[in-house]
Amino acid sequence: MRRAVAPLLAVTVAMVLADSAVVTLALPDILRSLDASVGQVAWVLIAYNLVLGLAAVPAATTLSRVQPRMFSAVGIAVFAGSSVWCATADSIEVLIAARCLQAVGGALSLVACLEQLVEEQGERRGLATWVTAGVIGTAAGPVVGGLLTQAISWQAIFVVQVPLAVLAVPAALSVASVPPADWERHRPAVRANVTLALMSAALTAALFLLVLLLVEGWGRSPAAAAVTVSVVPVAALAARPLAHLLRPPPEVEVAVGCFLVAGGLLGLAIPPSANLAWTVAPQALVGLGLGLTVDRLTSHAIGMRLPRARHAGWTIGARHLGVVLGLAVLTPVFTADLRDAQVPAQEAITALVLDAPLPPQDKIAVAQALGRELATQQGQVPDLHRAFSTLDLDPEDRPAAARLQSDLDEQLKRAATWAFRDSFIIGAGIALLAMLTLVRPPRRTS
Repeated sequence: MRRAVAPLLAVTVAMVLADSAVVTLALPDILRSLDASVGQVAWVLIAYNLVLGLAAVPAATTLSRVQPRMFSAVGIAVFAGSSVWCATADSIEVLIAARCLQAVGGALSLVACLEQLVEEQGERRGLATWVTAGVIGTAAGPVVGGLLTQAISWQAIFVVQVPLAVLAVPAALSVASVPPADWERHRPAVRANVTLALMSAALTAALFLLVLLLVEGWGRSPAAAAVTVSVVPVAALAARPLAHLLRPPPEVEVAVGCFLVAGGLLGLAIPPSANLAWTVAPQALVGLGLGLTVDRLTSHAIGMRLPRARHAGWTIGARHLGVVLGLAVLTPVFTADLRDAQVPAQEAITALVLDAPLPPQDKIAVAQALGRELATQQGQVPDLHRAFSTLDLDPEDRPAAARLQSDLDEQLKRAATWAFRDSFIIGAGIALLAMLTLVRPPRRTS
């Protein structure tokens, strides 16, 4: 059991932080399953990050007066119980409430697991394990969520967390430790936390908007999107060995990471087509940037600062409130752009139908079917396959109809790509703004 303690605590950390984005690819299924609006479904994501960000510092403050093992066990148990509640939710309101409670359990778990990992592995190694688990969880969340949604259902995202959490509770209880010392205090690393918050906001574009573009805009399955965005966690894991090999100064490493994220987001803003291959290189840049920045900034904000849990609370709060900031800034932009793109897209669809080599009566039937689908799918990238599946065409006209359907799909994908462009560009700007926070003002000389 002793050998499994640290890995189970690390898995808990990764699981809690993965939940900040794990439902991204499941949102369309949740919307349909619970008969919710787009705004309500967005709160499944926002509520978790908001509560986790707000609860982290109070949780860390309370930890100084409680046995860490009890604190950790209670937090993990609350997280597991609320995961069951999420999986069994029969309405969007219940799911959002369960996500809020899940975030409270996650906040308790994160700050306590840090103290326990340090107790188990020592200061440097314990902090490194905690930070690395968080980076992996953050980057891998959408991948895991997409695969589980495609293979089973969106409820499976929460169900699989329960046995892992159940195993982690006795592991947490087995770590004999005393409440962390609270008498020696260091100032919060304000600059590092501000940079971390801005980077989290920028990374929202890659971890949230990209998967929406792939599924909703380009019509890819959750599994295909999950495999595609796996480039980000793989690149994030490669960042640490690369940094150890080159050994740049810490601020240079973070600045390069910010620049890579900005470059990757700009690459996602201007793909030549909806081919998934065009997203690989930009995602690799984002993943490398994530691995260079989040790891280094978190270590700087917590390492050798006491009380350790308090500084971890500030860092967790900065990261997740940064995610909420990113969602608050970027979501209205891409929804407005998506709405603005509808009229030009409909005009292009009309032109394609008129130019199609089909008999006039078939063109009228196609136009009517498309009109019904466009009317019922307002506010989203429409799926026009149902319009063509209902048509009764002569066999000799079906190849032309198939070509028309393909041309319409390509037109919609171009419109969706254009609608997401501004959000990716803004995300890149936020990453560059994060880089500017690293510039130290010149010291005054008397």
